[in-house]
Amino acid sequence: MVNLDEFYMQACLDEAWKYQGLTYPNPAVGAAVLIEGRLLSLAAHQRAGAPHAEVLAIKEAYYRLTKDRDILPITQSLHLHNYLQTHAKELFTKATLYVTLEPCFHYGKTPPCSLLIKNLGFKEVVIGTPDPNPKAGGGARYLKEQGVNVRIGVLEPQCKELIEPFVKWSMGSFVLFKYAQTINGVIDGGIISSQASREYVHALRDRIDLLVIGGNTVRIDRPILDARLVGGGAPDILIYSKKKRFNEKIPLFGIEGRSVYIEDSLDRIAEHSFVMIEGGEGMMRATKRVVDWYLQFVAPKCRAMENYKFDKKMEFLHTRKIDRDLMIWSRNG
Repeated sequence: MVNLDEFYMQACLDEAWKYQGLTYPNPAVGAAVLIEGRLLSLAAHQRAGAPHAEVLAIKEAYYRLTKDRDILPITQSLHLHNYLQTHAKELFTKATLYVTLEPCFHYGKTPPCSLLIKNLGFKEVVIGTPDPNPKAGGGARYLKEQGVNVRIGVLEPQCKELIEPFVKWSMGSFVLFKYAQTINGVIDGGIISSQASREYVHALRDRIDLLVIGGNTVRIDRPILDARLVGGGAPDILIYSKKKRFNEKIPLFGIEGRSVYIEDSLDRIAEHSFVMIEGGEGMMRATKRVVDWYLQFVAPKCRAMENYKFDKKMEFLHTRKIDRDLMIWSRNG
């Protein structure tokens, strides 16, 4: 028999994973709204400063119930909170909200989600895991005190996995190693992954604090390492190399405002909160002790070249299709 709580929470998780890393410095969060067993909406937090997952799910549910097109162009969080409180009236008194992370209970870049949930009269809130941030927590307790039926702990291990990067970068550093390979394990020979996969990587580059790359990759590929595919910026670069001399006509050196460090140690990583490493077999071996997670894009193609050799245990956390590729998030084992 299907456990409906777990079914809807898993849907929230799957939606949130689509934005993993892109919400930095906020956690990835997914939410859904149901009324009497009817799924009205599914949404995820997409970037810091934008509306939280709960608010986006309520916005979508409101539109499905009312067809009020005036709400569609509203993207600013405070405006959206105010609009819903003014116009939703009694729409959600029989509604249940599912959310992977406890609704916030503080004013930051957005108003408290827990206050909006209470003001709209939600009957029930189902939470995956409590908020580990003591400054943002307390939403579940507040909602219970206001008479809302609150249940916590549905798929809690999976919900904690989802926010593991947030916990790590809030306390110190989170280090992600990204690479792309063919289905037969080749990582060389030019572009491997799809346009959608490369756009995701560029979106990550637009969010990270530091990008780490090997010296040989810089010399051979002569990359620019920016986020141009998504109209983003260019992260600071650490070139990990024993040889310190590079041709500064290589594009990555020519970006205004970017700091480029050339060092034979990885110690600088500890000075940054969200770090991404890109590279091949040599960088995999050199950094395997500092990496928290791996992000792998597997393309449905084979190349008649030698595959990479890398001895490392990993734990799969989440997989999904992105265009024609398979996107795999793994924890360093």
